[in-house]
Amino acid sequence: MSSPGAFRDSTEIVVPCDALDGHREALTDEFTVSVFTAGGTCRIVGSPVEIKGATDFLSRRGVPLR
Repeated sequence: MSSPGAFRDSTEIVVPCDALDGHREALTDEFTVSVFTAGGTCRIVGSPVEIKGATDFLSRRGVPLR
């Protein structure tokens, strides 16, 4: 059985919110994801397929991923 942490890794991306400056609108327009903000950290949540695409999208734009 998969651990909750492994599932979470495939359904969310955690980045500093300032790293999304200039990318957030394009990200949410292109992918079916939700962005939650808490204390300067943004959690991008979506299905594993959407998160894979969003990860590639952000990586191509130089956004540092944790």
